[in-house]
Amino acid sequence: MGENALSALGELESERLLVVADPFFVKSGAVQKVLDAAKSTQSRVFDKVEPDPTVMLAAEGAAAVKDFNPDVLVALGGGSAIDCAKAMAYFGGSGAYFVAIPTTSGSGSEVTDFAILTHNSVKHPLVDEKLRPDMAILEDAFLKALPPGLVADAGMDVLAHALEALVAKNANPITDALARDAFCTVFAALPASFAGHQEVRLKIHAASCMAGMAFTQAGLGICHALAHVLGGMYHVPHGRLNGILLPAVIECNAEACREKYARLAREAGLGGSADTIAVRNLKNGIIRLRKELKLPATLQQAGIQPGQIWRDTPRIVAAALEDDCCKTNPAEIADFMLRKILDEVTGNG
Repeated sequence: MGENALSALGELESERLLVVADPFFVKSGAVQKVLDAAKSTQSRVFDKVEPDPTVMLAAEGAAAVKDFNPDVLVALGGGSAIDCAKAMAYFGGSGAYFVAIPTTSGSGSEVTDFAILTHNSVKHPLVDEKLRPDMAILEDAFLKALPPGLVADAGMDVLAHALEALVAKNANPITDALARDAFCTVFAALPASFAGHQEVRLKIHAASCMAGMAFTQAGLGICHALAHVLGGMYHVPHGRLNGILLPAVIECNAEACREKYARLAREAGLGGSADTIAVRNLKNGIIRLRKELKLPATLQQAGIQPGQIWRDTPRIVAAALEDDCCKTNPAEIADFMLRKILDEVTGNG
């Protein structure tokens, strides 16, 4: 972690290195920095990564893994690149040492057992401990040119990871500590990062990693279940959807985990003498932060027309209920709960 963290690649003494990235990182020179740091005898680059990687792309990448047979595989990029590389290694039967280098502070994929692949406009979470990278490198050199919109979207993803992990069914005191610290750090520092203050970005990067460590053990909940479905259907950025959904999800789950929500609100500086007030402050604090980051408050503001949501609600609810994230939601889930959240976040029409 930190300045010159890429030098850890050289210590692996790889002979056959495969780097997975998108075309931007090839053009920007970031991939070359990885190649230079690794000092491998042979190297190849798979640069076909796209947002929301598909099953077909992962299959093409898996074939590339089988063909080259690397001893070290490096994923460079955001959650899409890391998830694609995870699937490539998994389905390619690779025994390569797997290094993930995140360039955004959101997905936490560099330390999780999760990967998200898209098929027929549906996002499918894959969960297997074999998907977890062997090493994560948090290199702050890649954080300097992040645009404000990406900072905002990714930051909301971290907050959703932390908040859902904190109250998930498989949570424990260790995941709680990671989740609380991650949430409080990002909640406090995100406005400064959004405004361009780079000195806080490594803190947020570390918090994203911590939130990933928390949720890969504790689980997630209905916020992510709905975000997966809505993102696959309407192609709205994942973090943006989490920001829209999170306040409504807090309201929905409050009865099942009021005490944990209230403690988090106080630790984040939002106060609240009674638990009910603290939970309300937590919800309103996220709404204020979302506004400060210039993020949409409803699906309509994100570009999805209410009529589409109303027509698709049965399909959205059915798909969300099938998402593995529902299994660890703190409250038992019923159809009407998801419909209520959708009603709250759709917009006025």
